[in-house]
Amino acid sequence: MKIISAPDYQSMSRKAANIISAQVILFPNSVLGLATGSTPLGVYQQLIEWYKKDDIDFSKVHSVNLDEYCGLSGEHEQSYRYYMNTNFFNHVNLPIENTNVPNGLAKDIDAECKRYDNVITSLGGIDLQLLGIGHTGHIGFNEPDDDFDKTTHCVKLNQKTIEANARFFENAAEVPQHALTMGIKAIMQAKKLLLVANGSSKAEVLCRSLFGPITPEVPASILQLHNDLTVVADAEALAVIRQQYPSAIG
Repeated sequence: MKIISAPDYQSMSRKAANIISAQVILFPNSVLGLATGSTPLGVYQQLIEWYKKDDIDFSKVHSVNLDEYCGLSGEHEQSYRYYMNTNFFNHVNLPIENTNVPNGLAKDIDAECKRYDNVITSLGGIDLQLLGIGHTGHIGFNEPDDDFDKTTHCVKLNQKTIEANARFFENAAEVPQHALTMGIKAIMQAKKLLLVANGSSKAEVLCRSLFGPITPEVPASILQLHNDLTVVADAEALAVIRQQYPSAIG
């Protein structure tokens, strides 16, 4: 595990984008696992900026997203397909047919989960997976549970997750109660993992995830077992780690 400290959100975003751009430049046909939410926005903005300067070419890249809300179409402004299109895909030359997001409107949820796992397998797995971390320690929408769900599955969202995402909707009642999420197995089988975190609200859960017991009650704790995990976080998110494990920060 490598922990990279950044003074602020902008620097965190740039450092993380550097890692992704290096992956694509060195391996143009990479399979990127992508994340949504507030934290990765700066990463995507930086990658778009470099693309517009002809510093990076996404034309041979394939992507697979971590998750999607159940019940939302790709045209819904709060769907993760819409998020990816408007915040990244529409601004770079990554062919839209090479992008993959779970189908939140699938009538047969089990079939859609199997289909999505097959998509990942058919691409040869994920070369680099970008991750955020939720206030519950969730990665993707793998919420605290009694065990680690290995494959793509439908999950009932934790109340804390619903409350955290309510800011994107008119009110908490409009936040979908369920989501499709990539499982722990596909995430952990990615060749490289890149976890980004910012803000003081993530400091405690980030420390528990990276240095606490490995338990499904803190889903991100499983990342400790990966042999190529890079964490890029700002000073606020690293405050507890810096206090308790100062030598761990590069």
